This record gives sequence, structure tokens and C-alpha cells, in this order.
Amino acid sequence: MQKQLTTRDWILYSLLCLLILLVLLSMYQIDRQWLKLTEMEASMSDQSKEMRELRSAIASGRLSASSVSTSEASGEVSQAFKRAYTATRLPDYAPGDWSVDAFGTNLKTITPLVSTDAYASNIQSYVLESLITRNPDNLEWEGLIAKSWKVSEDGLVINFQLRDDVSFSDGESLTAEDVVFTFDFIMTEAIQAPRDRAYLEKIKNVKANGKYEVVFTFKEPYFEALSLAGGMSILPKHFYATYLKEPQKFNESKGLLLGSGPYKLIDPKNWTPDKGNIELVRNERYWGDVQPSYNRILWKIIQNDSARLTTYRNGDIDTYSARPVEYQELKKDAQIIAKSQNFEYMPPVVGYSYIGWNQQRAGKPTRFADKRVRQAMTYLTDVSRVIKDVFLDYAEPAVSPFGETSKQHDNALQPYTFNLEKAKALLKEAGYEDRNGDGVLEDKAGKPFEFKLTYLESNEDTKRMVLLLKDLYARAGVRLIPFPQEWPVMLENLDKKDFEAITLGWTSGIETDLYQIFHSNQAISNGDNYISYKNPELDKLIVEARRTVDEDKRMPLWQQAERILYEDQPYTFLMRRKSLLFVDKRIHNVLMTKLGLNLGSLPMENYVPAAQQKYTQ
Repeated sequence: MQKQLTTRDWILYSLLCLLILLVLLSMYQIDRQWLKLTEMEASMSDQSKEMRELRSAIASGRLSASSVSTSEASGEVSQAFKRAYTATRLPDYAPGDWSVDAFGTNLKTITPLVSTDAYASNIQSYVLESLITRNPDNLEWEGLIAKSWKVSEDGLVINFQLRDDVSFSDGESLTAEDVVFTFDFIMTEAIQAPRDRAYLEKIKNVKANGKYEVVFTFKEPYFEALSLAGGMSILPKHFYATYLKEPQKFNESKGLLLGSGPYKLIDPKNWTPDKGNIELVRNERYWGDVQPSYNRILWKIIQNDSARLTTYRNGDIDTYSARPVEYQELKKDAQIIAKSQNFEYMPPVVGYSYIGWNQQRAGKPTRFADKRVRQAMTYLTDVSRVIKDVFLDYAEPAVSPFGETSKQHDNALQPYTFNLEKAKALLKEAGYEDRNGDGVLEDKAGKPFEFKLTYLESNEDTKRMVLLLKDLYARAGVRLIPFPQEWPVMLENLDKKDFEAITLGWTSGIETDLYQIFHSNQAISNGDNYISYKNPELDKLIVEARRTVDEDKRMPLWQQAERILYEDQPYTFLMRRKSLLFVDKRIHNVLMTKLGLNLGSLPMENYVPAAQQKYTQ
């Protein structure tokens, strides 16, 4: 049975239709607003890209500076970008192509703070940035993220004014809050960053004073206060803060890397060692006054020396660091010379190699806890012969962590020279004699003097050195057992202090702070005093030197500390090696600076002319 619609029904029906119409109109309006916002975002992105392209065009000379304002043409180029700007003005400059190099070992992790090796630091330098940076021409500090700074008269407070146009590679702005977070994150005990905390503990607090001003307050004077505060790599709070709730997840991570630098990981959260190669791509949002030249930075993992050389010959990597044993031959190699620029130099801030004698293992003192034993091992280590026979004189002996030209170095200290008789006498004094006539020394309990020397298995020169040392030590009745390991395994054993002796190297700087490596406080789990060396007198000198701002008063303190290290021999200091480098001629603007070659400097000063480029986007 049908029922007729009443007036009331018509009214309700009309209201329902009106309501539906209003909803549709509202949805349409929202869609229009979203479309407008999307268009605005795209427009702003295009404008940003155009501005970057405009700056690059101006810088490279492809566009006349007279066609834009003076501030756009040159006024915006801050001091930190002047060298890169100069490179873009060269006649054959062109952006594009890839930078391709090789690492000789697998990497354990590239996560900041957790990583401890120079390879990871190299990668991070393309992604992370600090407030200030050193000028490679005069070694003076100049602003990067910070546009200016002021140090209080007592040296305890440093006030940084930040640029307001810096952003991370995901588009989030970098502010004072990120600087404060970075410090707080590092100082969180649950975060595996003991090495960084060892230095930053000098800082009382870091506070934001507005969005683009940050203030560092120190507990006491520190000779490298500006370097410490300004050189801290800034981590984005929005990316890393979540790991404060899951610190173990951060500590065990392999590839958590996001920053404000010219390059970025394609996936900033999920790189793992099993991926093999490490690849960075250009940060299209890079805030810098000059854009980096390369589209991509790639490192291949090639552990075999011969394979790396073959890869370089074939043009598949851009540089080859030659071993001394092959260097002279390669300089006569017609193909290598035809394609290469050749650099033979002692880096201005070259590091040193050493043998570290572990003084405590599994909570118990080792034979190397005896200073006489360590001195004897140094007398048995014929560094001059190692330099001549293995490194073909492309090295110089190291006396201590301080280079010969450093103001920290006491010139009266000369390298230990090989002395078999003195070594035997010291070992005998320490209780070691050949008690059973087998040619090997034994302690008073009859335990033979033998130890494993850990070294990187992929390093052929180190392998040759270890075999030479094995023969030299045997002449004194000491049995060296070569113990090659892969890099990730070595790092793990270092952290656990699970080794007897190890040969490695440290990088160096303009002035070397001994605290991280030799102060007793750093003989902790994951600390860099992994040989458990402790000397209270040295500790006092290190602390005093660090708080002495006056250089004329500080240098004698470092020299006193150096004399203690020279006497104690916690390391047998080996050598500082020359760099023997071949660089493909397609890489232009490779220059020497007071910090070494400018390869890899940021933003990139090197480039490949358009006609020689071979990699696409």
C-alpha cells in the first residue's frame, strides 16, 4: 500500500538534499584548498630549485652576474664557500657525474657516535655538518651553520648566531633546538658514545636563546673550547629523538644517518653492511651558497690490493693509494701515467701507526703491564728497518702522538733504535729467561713469552711488517704469533679489550689532545684507552694542559706528557707514512692545502668537465 508524501516529508527531504549539497560543496572547497596548497608547495620547490640553479649558473660563469642583483651574484657567498665558488668560476667547470672510490675493508656501521673508524667518519663528513669549519688555506675558523660567534672574556661562554636558512636533507629546518638536542643526546649515558662524551664533559650545558641562537657554557677553561663546541656534528632532533626511548636500537644500528650536508643516504634508516657499497646522492635541498658538483658519491668495497689497482686501471674508481712496493713501478707504467695525476706527499696533519700493548685482559694484568717489557719490545722493533724494507723509505719514524713539526713535541726526544742486548737485559730484569734451552724465553713459572699480534688481514704491507717483526723478536727469544682479523671483528675485540697486542693507526690534528687515548678515565668499555694504560702523573698533566688556554704555558705541559709516554711506551710508536696517490685526470681542481689534498672537501671543490663525464643522474 502506497503512502502519499506529506508537507512535513517534503520539508525533511529538502533539508536532507540541502545538507548533502553543503557537504559536497565543503568537500569541493577542501579539495580546492589542498590543490592550491600543493600548487604553492610545488611553486616554492621550483623557486628554490631555480634559485639554486641560478646561483650555480652565476658561480660557474654560465650566466652574467650583471643580470642579477649584486647580493645574488656574490654577496651571498660566505667565507666557507669561497673556495668552492672559485672552482665554479673555472672555464671547464660543470656539475654532474659521480665520485667513485674504494674502501679496502667492510664497514661495521656508519651510524654517528656508534661508529669508531675513519671510514665511517669519511662518509659522515658528506652528510653531517658543524657550526664552524677550518679554512684549509690559513687554518682559521670560519662560520658554516653559524654565521657568527662571540667568546666571553673568561673563555667559559660561547654564543653562536645561526644562519636561518639551513635545513636537513628531509626539508626540516635546522635550529638551535637541534644543537641543544645533539649535545644532550651524546651526553645520555644509555647512548653508546663514550668517546664523544670524553670531550663534551667539559661543557656544563648548551641552551637555545631563541630559534637561531645557541649558548655553550663550559665548566672550566679548555684550550680547544671553540673547536669542541663549533666542531660538533649537528644531529636532527626530529630524526634521532625517538632513539632516546630505544637506546639499544640506536647502539646496535648500522646505518642511521641524516644531516644537513650536501649529500644524503637514499634511505637514511636502513643501510646495512650486507649491502656492500656505500652510496650517497646529492641533497637537492642543500642550503649552501654553492652546490656540490657530483650527483653521487660511491664507495666500493674492494679488499684485495690487486683488485683495487685493476679497478682503477679500468677507470671504475677515481683514485688509487699505492703501496710503496708498487709505487715506483706504477710511476713507470705508461697506462697509469697517461690517465693519472700523481701526488707524493706527507700530509700536514698526518696520523701515526703503532703497536698497542694491552696491559689488562679479562680483569687481570698482562705481561705488558710491566714497563720494562714494553720498553724491551720497542727496542726489538727495528722501525728504521721496517721503514726501509717494507715501506721503502716512504715514511718517517714516530716518537709519540706529536709530529716533529708540532709545538707539542720535545725535540730532544729521539726515536728508539734497535738494541737487541738492551732488550734482552730488560726482559731478564723483568724475569724472562730461556729456562729450558728451547730458544724461547719463559717467565718464572715456566710460561713461554709468546703473544698474538692482531692486525688487519687485508693490509699486505702490515702483513709484511708483522712477519719481519716475528723474525726480529725471535732473536730475543720472544715468539710473535701473527693474528690477522677482519675489520669489524677487530673493532669488536677492541671495544671488549680482548687482545694481547694490536697494530693500528690514529689520525692526527693541528693540536693533539691526549685525553681520549691515554687518560685513565678512558680505560673503560668502548673507550679509546683500550690498552688499559694508567699513569696518574700523566693524567694530571693532561688535565692541566687541557685547561691551560695560554699556548706558551700549555706547550711545556704537553712536552712533559710526551716525555712520560716516551718513557712508559704504552705504544711502540712506529711511523708516519707518506701518501702515494694516483688520481684520475678526469677529476679537476685537485689542490694541496694546509690540511692536505682537497679531495672530498665540502662542499666539493673537485669536478669533472662535461666532455669527460661518464655517469648519468
